[in-house]
Amino acid sequence: MTAKYQVDAIDQKILYFLVKNARIPFLEIARECGISGAAIHQRVKKMEEAGIIVGSQLIVKPKSLGYDLCAFVGISLVQLSMYNSVVEQLTKISEVVECHFVTGGFAMLIKIYCRDNVHLMEVLVNTIQNIPGISKTETWVSLNQAINRQIYVMDKKVSKTKKIRKGINIS
Repeated sequence: MTAKYQVDAIDQKILYFLVKNARIPFLEIARECGISGAAIHQRVKKMEEAGIIVGSQLIVKPKSLGYDLCAFVGISLVQLSMYNSVVEQLTKISEVVECHFVTGGFAMLIKIYCRDNVHLMEVLVNTIQNIPGISKTETWVSLNQAINRQIYVMDKKVSKTKKIRKGINIS
């Protein structure tokens, strides 16, 4: 799409329902929005083309598969230029579920799931810390995930707001 897609209130409502349940039938969303199922389908297609919706997924609880431990690992690199090769190696480790390039004391932050502390130690010592380019790691074990959600789409402002700075309107 060449023009930037503008999300309106109906699109926000569609996104709200899809984020809550990606399997919800379009006709059910249509009833809630007061428009036709075809209109919902067209709007979803436009949002997919604009890159607003990038897919849908089933979410499996790691604990249900025996992965009882969630940890975050801060990674320092020997050189920042080694970032891509380190990421390539990290993608081969099934326990690594997220990887971020970050600011602060570390270059990277990864999220991993392990069965227990012994498994965590194996992954860290025998796998992650052996990747060329990694100079050090620091690990934090998550004791509880208090919040787990997608971005809340209903709060998004659909109209432009003006900022006032030192008595001057800035659009």
